[in-house]
This record gives sequence, structure tokens and C-alpha cells, in this order.
Amino acid sequence: MEEQDITGRNEIEFLVNTFYEKVIKDKGLSTMFAEVHWEAHLPVMYDFWENVMFHTGNYSGNPMVKHYMVHQKHPLTKQHFEMWLTLFEETVDEYFSGPNAVMIKERAKSIATIMEMKIIVPERNAL
Repeated sequence: MEEQDITGRNEIEFLVNTFYEKVIKDKGLSTMFAEVHWEAHLPVMYDFWENVMFHTGNYSGNPMVKHYMVHQKHPLTKQHFEMWLTLFEETVDEYFSGPNAVMIKERAKSIATIMEMKIIVPERNAL
């Protein structure tokens, strides 16, 4: 794929598919995704990221609840969030460039930071 900016749903779908192909091959992250029903999960991720980038209103859900449920089965660590973000940013950089490519990486970093703070930090504070 020729390097271009993220301009709509087609690029979002390509990015999400390519990213998750890497996630399921990653030894540090694949365990948490072993029970994912990809046929259902991927369209939700397309809607999520399309809404994050273009404010489409297509996504309705609570990602914190879903990630907290994952955390109950497979405790998430700071390293998991860092690995996820690194793979996401690498995937973006591999195929896209431009203002939206920069913006999606910034938003991914913000989302990962917030999730990490809400999921992991409260447990640290309880110690």
C-alpha cells in the first residue's frame, strides 16, 4: 500500500486489520486476545477508530468496561499498554503519513494512558 494519510473508513479498516494481525502474533499480547471473536470485534474497532478520528457517531460502547473485564482474566500491566501502543504506532508509521496519521497516534496514546490509569493505577494505590 502506498503511504498516504488516513482519510476515512477504508484506511481505518486497513489499519485496524493490519494492527491486529500483528497483535495476535505478538507473544506479549496474544494471550489477551485469544478469546476474541474477530468477526464481531473488528467492525466494532472500525467504528471506534472512525469515530475517534472523524466523529461519525457510529460507535456506542464502553471500552473501559471491556478492558477491565480483560484485566480480570489476564491482568494488564504498564508493559502491555506500552507494547500495544508501540505496535499501533509502528503500524501507522509503516503505512500512513500526514496530519491524521499523527493525530491517530496521539489519540491512541491518550486512550492508552487513560485506560492504564483507570485500570492499573487504582490497584497500585490499594497496596
